[in-house]
Amino acid sequence: MDYLQMAIPFAVALILTSIMTPIFISFMEKRNGGQCIREEGPKSHMAKSGTPTMGGLAIILAVLVTCAATNIRNTDMLIILAAFLGYGLLGFLDDFVKVSMKRNLGLTARQKLFFQTLIAVGLAIYQAKVSVYGTTVVIPFTDKFVDLGILYVPFIAFVVVAMANSVNLTDGLDGLASGVTMFVALFLALVGIAFSFTATSVFCSAITGACLGFLFYNRHPAKVFMGDTGSMALGGGIAAAAIIMNIELVIPIAGGVYVAEAISVILQVLYFKKTGGKRLFKMAPLHHHFELSGWKETRVVAMFWIVTIVLCVVSLLAV
Repeated sequence: MDYLQMAIPFAVALILTSIMTPIFISFMEKRNGGQCIREEGPKSHMAKSGTPTMGGLAIILAVLVTCAATNIRNTDMLIILAAFLGYGLLGFLDDFVKVSMKRNLGLTARQKLFFQTLIAVGLAIYQAKVSVYGTTVVIPFTDKFVDLGILYVPFIAFVVVAMANSVNLTDGLDGLASGVTMFVALFLALVGIAFSFTATSVFCSAITGACLGFLFYNRHPAKVFMGDTGSMALGGGIAAAAIIMNIELVIPIAGGVYVAEAISVILQVLYFKKTGGKRLFKMAPLHHHFELSGWKETRVVAMFWIVTIVLCVVSLLAV
């Protein structure tokens, strides 16, 4: 599969998302399906309260239609779409509770973690049984492998769950998660082409196009948010694509922004408990720290995009 062929799923998903998103925005506005902004966040974000959410549905539909329109019907594609749709459904339930109850909290942390882990374990077991690499993982920047044995399934499950939640944490500024994910998906599509992983190439090209189409409406000032529906689906889908290609250890490099966002939250909580109430960052996740340090929202997003582009280039050298 050449690069010209990969432009087709990209273009189809881009066009579909560009068409469906404004229709979805209108639908949500008529039903008062707006986002409830958490009071603990930056005060400047309170102005965003009421912005239509769950826009990730447009991304999900565009990607599903695009992938279904191709001639690829292999098991890898089905598994990737299952993870993508499974996490998207979980995010949708979370968003639905928030919107219907007019609150910022949806499903409980335990409920989300249980279903996230269930999907992730299924993906890990599939890959362990069908991959030519078995339970081994490739070490970035080398040609060496490490066989994880019985630790493979829990390790892969951890990677998938961590990725889904990290993308979710990154979705806190206009255009941040959609832009970062667009570049990471493009990186994965290029890797898929180089190593003949047709299913992942098509899927990731569709993700790239869908994220770009969504950005037309999600950029600052955002007319719609993707919600947990979108961020969970993107995180699960990106992780699944990387695992199918056996480059799970490269994802923390290409998705360094996701990692930084998640680690900032963990460090903030640990430091807060250790010091009896002091904060390591002005606010977590990390993007809020920069905001409260005086950076404009658009500047923070642009910086995170640039960092992601650099990390994706570095990651191309790692595979």
